[in-house]
Amino acid sequence: MSQALKGSIPPVITPFSDNEIDLASYKKLIEFHIEEGSHGILVNGTSAEPSTLTVKERNQLVDVAIVTANKSVPIVAATGSQSLLETKALTDHAVAAGADALLIVTPYYIKPPQRGIIEYYIEVTKDVDIPWMIYHIPGRAAVSITIETIKELKERSPNFAGMKHAVNDLGFVSRCLATFPDFKIFVGLEELSFPELAIGAVGLMNAVG
Repeated sequence: MSQALKGSIPPVITPFSDNEIDLASYKKLIEFHIEEGSHGILVNGTSAEPSTLTVKERNQLVDVAIVTANKSVPIVAATGSQSLLETKALTDHAVAAGADALLIVTPYYIKPPQRGIIEYYIEVTKDVDIPWMIYHIPGRAAVSITIETIKELKERSPNFAGMKHAVNDLGFVSRCLATFPDFKIFVGLEELSFPELAIGAVGLMNAVG
């Protein structure tokens, strides 16, 4: 499935009605994106406001997306959270439900060192048998990933496949792809779509879809 991860994979918003998730409208959004040619669906990305949702609500969105897509396009489930146990619970559910890949944001706010980031990802993904990617958004998470961290994660986790890169740093992208030619980088900032695609990014996970 890692080979299928490319192209436009938009982070779908979370529709609400009367303070409850509108799952019927969410299903229609998934269908719309598939019909209009999206190459995959990102569930619980930043545009979905997952930090304001409960674990149950996030899991519901994953379930609806998987059933609605019915294997027509890859479903990427974003499972990162401030809590390690919550991240593991969200990850385990997404894998069991049939997600095709995972996107896991770096631990945010607490600013862990690179060693802590590495061990965090290894712990979360140690039993994961599908591709997983880092969501690299230092402007919000207050922590950056280094090339050395990517190298160690690739060595220790065979399913570590790539990164959503949401920071204006083309130099990092160039160095990363020069060091790891098979590493999948998705653009996370609209204004960098064409520049990053030109130097080797495999697709877009931009909020504009």
